[in-house]
Amino acid sequence: MMKFERLIRVKAAEFLHDFWVRLVFTDGTQRELDLAPYLRGPIFEPLRNNPVLFREGKVDNRMGTIVWNNGADLDPDVLYHGLKPAWMETKEELERQTVERNVIV
Repeated sequence: MMKFERLIRVKAAEFLHDFWVRLVFTDGTQRELDLAPYLRGPIFEPLRNNPVLFREGKVDNRMGTIVWNNGADLDPDVLYHGLKPAWMETKEELERQTVERNVIV
């Protein structure tokens, strides 16, 4: 029989300074992270431009992550594992391909 492990989610968040947060995860792990690199795109623009608004984020227990009143949220797996969001990997891949196409051999 296959054993399924519970997903690790954000249990608590403390907004520290600038775009730094201290996160407590459901497995007890604590991390301090600078979320500035993740605040890209139109939905994050108001948060990026207004640190006071950014600090109004809260943990949504149903989603298990940080959410903001404008509908923005961050993937809890990205936060826990220190991963790059999919949009960041896609952008880097596109930039790399553009550079490779412009190389003259």
